[in-house]
Amino acid sequence: MQINPVLVESTVVFAVVLCVHMAVWNQHSWCSIALVIQAFYVQHKWDRLLRSGGAVFQFRPSANSGIVPASMVMPLLGLVLKEKCSDSGNVYFERFSMVVTITGMMLALFLSLIALGITRPVPTNTCVIAGMAGSAILYTTKQTLTVSEVIEVLEVLLIFVYLSLIVLYLLPRCFTPGEALLIVGGISFIVNQLIKRSLNLAEVKGDPVNYFLPVVVVGSLLLGVFFALLFCFMESETWVSSLFFHMMTAVLCLGILMPWLSLFIGRHPIMWLLDFLTLNDRRLCLLGYWVFLAVVATCVVLHQNYQRQSGSKKHQASTVVRKYFHLIVVATYVPGLIYDRQMLHVASVGCLAIFLFLEYVRYFRIRPLGQLLRQLLTLFLDERDSGPLILTHVYLLLGMSLPIWLFPGPCAPKGILPGAGGLVPYAGVLAVGVGDTVASIFGSTMGEIRWPGTKKTMEGTATSVFAQIIAVAMFLIFDGGINLNSTYSWIVGSITLVAMLEAYTFQIDNLLLPLYLFILLML
Repeated sequence: MQINPVLVESTVVFAVVLCVHMAVWNQHSWCSIALVIQAFYVQHKWDRLLRSGGAVFQFRPSANSGIVPASMVMPLLGLVLKEKCSDSGNVYFERFSMVVTITGMMLALFLSLIALGITRPVPTNTCVIAGMAGSAILYTTKQTLTVSEVIEVLEVLLIFVYLSLIVLYLLPRCFTPGEALLIVGGISFIVNQLIKRSLNLAEVKGDPVNYFLPVVVVGSLLLGVFFALLFCFMESETWVSSLFFHMMTAVLCLGILMPWLSLFIGRHPIMWLLDFLTLNDRRLCLLGYWVFLAVVATCVVLHQNYQRQSGSKKHQASTVVRKYFHLIVVATYVPGLIYDRQMLHVASVGCLAIFLFLEYVRYFRIRPLGQLLRQLLTLFLDERDSGPLILTHVYLLLGMSLPIWLFPGPCAPKGILPGAGGLVPYAGVLAVGVGDTVASIFGSTMGEIRWPGTKKTMEGTATSVFAQIIAVAMFLIFDGGINLNSTYSWIVGSITLVAMLEAYTFQIDNLLLPLYLFILLML
């Protein structure tokens, strides 16, 4: 019997929503159930639009819309964060988490309205279901958020609308509708939070480490949009254009981002960073170790390209070769998670800035490295890199880093959550670094029994779950701060559920899997 993989994917997401609802059980969790039901109906409309070519923009081909898994990420994140902050008595972050939940629901409803508005004939039943879900969410918003918080949600929605128009126009075939919702929605929220804090510097508080990511995201966004529009009217491959690109990048970093960041941390960022890196010998050792791994990764890229040029018939890197980088990233993140998470946080943000800058250089063919990067990275393309950008390595970095960046430090006593929450920072390592890697390698080399409706194999999924359980045992040995109490069955169940999502999703698994494992481990 033929099984629709999109239906199984939606079922797994619905199971996660039910898990969160049973743990939280409030107005917002009921709204999340209403949201996932309407997203399921709207997803079919989006899929039909993509197949018929009726969508306004060009989305990533050979994938479904991904509305259901993407729509639920922000609402579920807000729900589990609110629960943890409520338990710790942190009222400020409890309110902040409620804003995250409602914002995610509003963004998902907006994307649903777009699909319903351009679908012909008008889908009456889906409109009724979406209207009922929207009414419940609006009523809950009125009951639970203050006026200023509602305005904040509307600001994010406004930024999302304009940013989506720009990104989807300039970058066709890079995202599915769900991926666009997840990525552009997250960026919109970060931009709004940075603007809000910049206008209220007197209320700025917290760890200076947490301000690096918003400034890097906004700076990268400004740089990309400015030069994408500029190079529509001038040639980007000349030395004059390349020199202008490097000069404007230096002006943006030194003249705008550095002073902006200094307002938040109270010192010059470079001096603060030097003091931060040289605080103790352990940080210097970690830094040296990471530089060594970066050199190893570079050598792998050069070696694979040399093999191609030396007459090998293999024109694309195999799945096993691509997973080398997953293993290198695991070797990068695990020592940082065990010994110095703040250092890992700053280093991962810096790595994101470098990756985005190099991708701009490659995309715009900026001299002297632009053409070289195009040649080197072409070998590692897969079917998901169908647009003008190569984002696979960026997604890998995000998947490993998001659990660290999202970790609710102010709501965690001594920086550690009890029970399964102790594994929350490891969610990226488990889901992507270990689980996805083992599933791909074993599934492609030894897998024979395929999951109905997909190319993924049962052997790959089984070994993925087994490998993640072994990894958890290893983390327990080397990280004394983790105390799982009696939550072993919940951890195994969470890992299995996310492994099933990996088997059936057509979205960027490097983004989705860590976020859903993060949500489940927070319960």
